[in-house]
Amino acid sequence: MCTNSSCSKRLARMQDLQDLDNETCWLVKELKSYIAQEADFLPRETGLNIMESAAEVGIAIPVTQFYILYLPFSSVLMCYFDVLLWCLTFIFQNHNGVSAKCRNAKVEDLWSLASFFGFSTQTFVLAVNLLDRFLAIMKVQPKHVPCIGVSCLHIAAKMVEDECNISPTHELIRISQSKFTVSDLSRMEKIISEKLNLELKAITALTFLHLYHAVIVSLTSERGEIPSIERLEAQLKACLCQLIFSKAKPSVLALSVITQEFDALQSLAMLEIVQELQRHLKIVDSELLYWRGLVAKCMTEYSSSECNKPDNKKLVWIVSRRTAQNLHANHFSVPELPTIPEGSWDESESEDSCEDMSCEEDSLCGSPGSDAEGAFFPSEFCNQGRK
Repeated sequence: MCTNSSCSKRLARMQDLQDLDNETCWLVKELKSYIAQEADFLPRETGLNIMESAAEVGIAIPVTQFYILYLPFSSVLMCYFDVLLWCLTFIFQNHNGVSAKCRNAKVEDLWSLASFFGFSTQTFVLAVNLLDRFLAIMKVQPKHVPCIGVSCLHIAAKMVEDECNISPTHELIRISQSKFTVSDLSRMEKIISEKLNLELKAITALTFLHLYHAVIVSLTSERGEIPSIERLEAQLKACLCQLIFSKAKPSVLALSVITQEFDALQSLAMLEIVQELQRHLKIVDSELLYWRGLVAKCMTEYSSSECNKPDNKKLVWIVSRRTAQNLHANHFSVPELPTIPEGSWDESESEDSCEDMSCEEDSLCGSPGSDAEGAFFPSEFCNQGRK
């Protein structure tokens, strides 16, 4: 643990940017510059409030009472009533708008998809930012959310990932088990790009998380006390799965994640550095305390065994019965090559020896996976203290 004198000297140096080394000075200036711009990339709060207030079920009709009422009538009338009731429910549900639960479920799906395709944390965080900003300004029906979510992920991947690491569009749709087409995805991407004016990369909580971590590393000589950036990223991703955290300023949310982690590790020296960062960036105490409490609650929920975590999902292939039988029969067998005839080529033999490859599968689709058998958080997440 770094001594009080060394920490005090480093903290005193932060009071005057001229006394900091070039790297740390640049990092602090970057933080101040991004804080001035972060409001431009926040979702509209009124739209987030509408999602929070949206009901999960459009109407609640006592179906049993209606069935009792219509029992004396003919079965044809009962059939018409069933269709009418289903249509009314569908209409009401699709005009209620996207709820917080619907949004949160889609973000978890995006996390699984991003992990499956090997996308970076930056891609996932940017996709969530695009999704929230779009849902907050557009009136969207729940049935369109899958297309919007995958479109946001694809846009983010094209902005962040190397071109060679981006999977084909049809593969992304197939693995996500979505019903829309490649042309649907292209049209949705165009709409999202136009509405959000995607000329520049968004400033997100991950942007500040990396800058905070770099500043803290530059101000202390005891690197063992600083949690890895991967650990902090995992905690940030867990927070983004809840709509409430989309209301937080990215700079405050990132600092809340770091503060909560240092508090759990009981690292007083690191907390002093965080407090100095807070003072330097003029972040209000009450604001940081509020979001820090919500982050701590989120970490408690996600570290519990009862939580259904996105990274616990396994990749499952659904194939037809015929394909499954063929796979089972040929799993341990090595296919034998046909004997090449020594005589002249015979067209009848050619037709008989050709294997029919045009058989169409009855159903072939994939469910979104994540890190295969990887853990939702790094292995050391469940340990409250440092190894």
